[in-house]
Amino acid sequence: MKLSRFIATKTKKIIAEWEAFARDHLPAAGGMDLKERCDHIAGMLKTIAGDLDTPQTKKTQAAKSKGKHDALVESATAANAHGTDRAESGFTPDDVVAEFRALRASVLRLWTESQDEFTRDDVLDVTRFNEAIDQLLAESMARYRKEVEYSKDLFLGVLGHDLRNPLGAIMMSATMMLTQEPSESPHVRMASRILKAGTRMDDLIGDLVDLTRTRLGAGIPVVPIEMDMETLCRDTVDELAAFHPHLAVNFKASGKLTGQWDGRRIAQALSNLCGNALQHGTDATIDVGVRGDASAVIIAVHNRGKRIPKRELASIFEPFKQLSSKDAKPAAARSIGLGLYIVRAIVTAHHGTIEVESTDTGTTFTMTLPRKPPVAER
Repeated sequence: MKLSRFIATKTKKIIAEWEAFARDHLPAAGGMDLKERCDHIAGMLKTIAGDLDTPQTKKTQAAKSKGKHDALVESATAANAHGTDRAESGFTPDDVVAEFRALRASVLRLWTESQDEFTRDDVLDVTRFNEAIDQLLAESMARYRKEVEYSKDLFLGVLGHDLRNPLGAIMMSATMMLTQEPSESPHVRMASRILKAGTRMDDLIGDLVDLTRTRLGAGIPVVPIEMDMETLCRDTVDELAAFHPHLAVNFKASGKLTGQWDGRRIAQALSNLCGNALQHGTDATIDVGVRGDASAVIIAVHNRGKRIPKRELASIFEPFKQLSSKDAKPAAARSIGLGLYIVRAIVTAHHGTIEVESTDTGTTFTMTLPRKPPVAER
């Protein structure tokens, strides 16, 4: 019997073996009603049987081996349904792979036991069967990974939102202690520490909320208004210098610097870049330059320090990334690695670009921000 026909006619027997494996070897399967969750297994077996019955050229086979025929992760296929189900049921990636291994082994063992002899076509069918299993595994894992990432991002968003109310109460209480207690009271020092720690926590929570917005597809919201970029940048740099008395900032501005931007978000991005420059520079001096050209304003932040390796530059804007530079200040250890990621998200929300260049004389981050947001197409 051809392998495709065997799969089509013995689907129930194959699934029974798969169920037995899942119950005995996968901890996460213990809380599952497998009888209600095997529809996508039957669907995948049907897909495999149909694939075996479809003529395949060498060109098609090569394309499949490169993943060019994989179903889109958003599509409603049996393999994608399986990935979603496993992510929701608490399966690990190893568990999912083990299921496909068991499915492969069950089909081939049951089929070979039913055969008296094997032809060259049978051997070719086994090869194609393995290719089909690998393709479905890749599709299932792609959806699994997407579902897990979505759940993690949603958790971070809920966590950040729910932490803000109790944190706000703590900071308000500390503020009241500072204003009502006599200046010589020992409680004032403790209240000041509480307020500083609360402010730091609020910044971290804000970063987590911004991360969630971008990862869940909403993006960082911006409200562009007419403003002067030089004033904004000077104020941001002055605030940073006040917080870090040892910091020396060389600020230069030139050209037309008015336009439409979200001032609060641009200040956040500039503050993140300056903080990053301070943490990773070899001295407490940074250069901030703002210049305007015909259609955009360019903001550059430069620090003196060692060259960042190319392998780190490639992923420097990814979330939770930390530079491994030995010259980083101890304050960098308190960062969760979202600053540059959020800078890129803010620049993207303004339809701008951000670039980084690192040489033996230091590292420069350059934001290019269009003077006005583009007109939406009707």
